[in-house]
Amino acid sequence: MKVVLLKDIKGTGKAGQVVEVSSGYATNYLFPNKLAKAGTTGALQEAKNANDSKNYHAEQERLRAVESGNKLKDFVCNVEVKCGANGKIFGSVTSKEVASDIEKRLGLIVDKKKIELPNIKDLGTYVAKVKLHPTVVVKVMVNVLGMK
Repeated sequence: MKVVLLKDIKGTGKAGQVVEVSSGYATNYLFPNKLAKAGTTGALQEAKNANDSKNYHAEQERLRAVESGNKLKDFVCNVEVKCGANGKIFGSVTSKEVASDIEKRLGLIVDKKKIELPNIKDLGTYVAKVKLHPTVVVKVMVNVLGMK
């Protein structure tokens, strides 16, 4: 019997998925617990439309990430920090500082948790990875400059 799952069920499938289950499992467990609905023509079409909509929105989100990645591709982030005479900086450069520089200069909001920095303890140029989407990762140059 075909059913459309309303919730994720371990071993059966995820919500919105159309699966084939035994009629006893459907009538005695899935339907009474409101975990699935019968796979009628209307329900199957509704599930297909919901899946298509979900895929469309995911693709639009990916395209926005690619567009943002193109803006970030050639961007050089400048971070000014206090440092000692030998070029050692006090503390370290954080992803929050990089994210705020990107937002200030490009107007692009990037979550600080999505920025992967090496351990920066000296002045110089470093490469940071910005993960805009699971499939879109952009490398950004980070210039660490001493304050005057």
